[in-house]
Amino acid sequence: MKVIFLKDIKGQGKKGETKEVSDGYARNVLLKQKSAVEATATEIAKLKAQNKRAAEDAAQELEDAKALKETLEGLTIELKAKPGKDGRLFGSITSKQIVEQLQKDHGIKIDKRKMELKDAIRTLGVTKVSVKLHHEVTATLKVHVAEQA
Repeated sequence: MKVIFLKDIKGQGKKGETKEVSDGYARNVLLKQKSAVEATATEIAKLKAQNKRAAEDAAQELEDAKALKETLEGLTIELKAKPGKDGRLFGSITSKQIVEQLQKDHGIKIDKRKMELKDAIRTLGVTKVSVKLHHEVTATLKVHVAEQA
C-alpha cells in the first residue's frame, strides 16, 4: 500500500514523504496511529499544495529578511554611557540594550538572540554588530557609543 507520512517514523520515512509499505503495517500501525494516510489522488494533491505554500512562505521570509537587511545596514544606533579612563565604560553595552534602542528609535523589533555580539561593548566609539536575520541573510548594524553628559 502506498502511504504519505504525516510524521517522521524512524526507519520508515520522513514527514511528507510518499512510500510503499506492506498493507498490514499500513492498516494496523501507520493509519491507526495517524502517522500516515493512504496515498490517494486527493491526498497527493493536498501534499503538493502544502509543499507549494511552504515554498512560497519560505521565499517571502527570505525577501523580508533581505529588505530588513537593507534597512538595518543604513542605520546607526546611538547609545550613551558613562566612560572611565581611556574611553572604557564603567558598565557595558549588551545586545538587549541595542535591541531596545533599535525598537525605540526606529520601531524595528528584533530578537536579542539574533545579535552576534561575542562580548558586550566596553569602549566608546562605533562598533559593528552582526545580526542574523535568516539562515542565508546576515546584516551589519553600526552601534555608536557616545559619552554621557
